[in-house]
Amino acid sequence: MTKAYWIARVDVTDPERYQDYVTTAAPAMQKHGARFLARGGPFHELEGKARARNVVIEFASMEDALACYNSAEYQEAKAIRQEVSDAELLIVEGYEIPAPSKG
Repeated sequence: MTKAYWIARVDVTDPERYQDYVTTAAPAMQKHGARFLARGGPFHELEGKARARNVVIEFASMEDALACYNSAEYQEAKAIRQEVSDAELLIVEGYEIPAPSKG
């Protein structure tokens, strides 16, 4: 099965209320097997316009990633996020690179 990744770039306008988004989104993330790979850590702006917060979330499949986004739990969280931040969010399909053969 091919994995999928949410990639979010976010400028938070109300950090206190943004925590409400994080808390509200957590059940949807847990239910759909989300695994956070990057979550707002330091970064280097190399090309284009950067946002202050960058998040990469791994899901087992595109179906899981879309189901999480479309879930009632996440839609409630999304409404909060849209009030307290400016963001871009996309889902990209990934693939696993096979390990080189030995020998």
